Amino acid sequence: MTTTARILASGQGWQVADVVCTARAGDRPFEEEHRSFCVAAVTSGTFRYRTRQGTAVLSPGAILLGNPGACYECGHEHGAGDRCLSFHFAPNYMERVVADVPGARRLGFGAARLPPLPVLAPLLAEAEAARETDDGDAFEELSLRIAGAVVATASGSTKTDRAPSRRDQKRVAEAVRLIELNADRPLSLPELAGETATSPYHFLRTFRRVAGMTPYQFLLRTRLHRAAVRLRTSTEAISAIAFDAGFNDLSTFNRRFRREMGDAPGVYRARRAGRR
Repeated sequence: MTTTARILASGQGWQVADVVCTARAGDRPFEEEHRSFCVAAVTSGTFRYRTRQGTAVLSPGAILLGNPGACYECGHEHGAGDRCLSFHFAPNYMERVVADVPGARRLGFGAARLPPLPVLAPLLAEAEAARETDDGDAFEELSLRIAGAVVATASGSTKTDRAPSRRDQKRVAEAVRLIELNADRPLSLPELAGETATSPYHFLRTFRRVAGMTPYQFLLRTRLHRAAVRLRTSTEAISAIAFDAGFNDLSTFNRRFRREMGDAPGVYRARRAGRR
């Protein structure tokens, strides 16, 4: 086998994998079949992709597009190996995304790929960073955002979202309160959207526009803020503070705390106590 896939995260109707291919020039390509909608962001290497929508050479920053049931081949005549972040979506998942993207009408990709585009670059960088930092929790939102962005770009949609209504603002305020009350337990995007009676994609898009960040980012910052307060006001063990705040393991807490606060938890506590 020249290809290995490591599942990074998955949920209802979606999955993302880190796919590494070691094929070289001269290796014979073989035909495969997409089992679901595929949106694969190339992060390194170059390869040729052939499917019923056409043939394209993909390089870093490009996005491979695949429809369920479509056969395809990948070849490496131009270089050895590649690596992709491969997102897979069930048809009903994509149906809901298409229904919520302004101007999008068609379910299914009409092209084999999207070239590297500035409009998608920041989002793809977020996804690659989540892979490199092993931040699996971030992929629930990233998968939905990438699905929506790719559908909008592939369909040529140029419509912009309307300004959030007062009803949307009220829904986001309710979601913020729900996160604050339940920050110490897992909160999924579908659960938050369900509480506001909206689709996950519409909820995510509206929350970002109203709150200036995604629900996951708000949840993470809420947990880290509460942990920082307890580090400053108590002598409890750092592990106890981390678990009470909603983190599943100490290493993840330490990494994210340092990224957000600038110091490791122990150093942060010592500095604030005036011992350093």
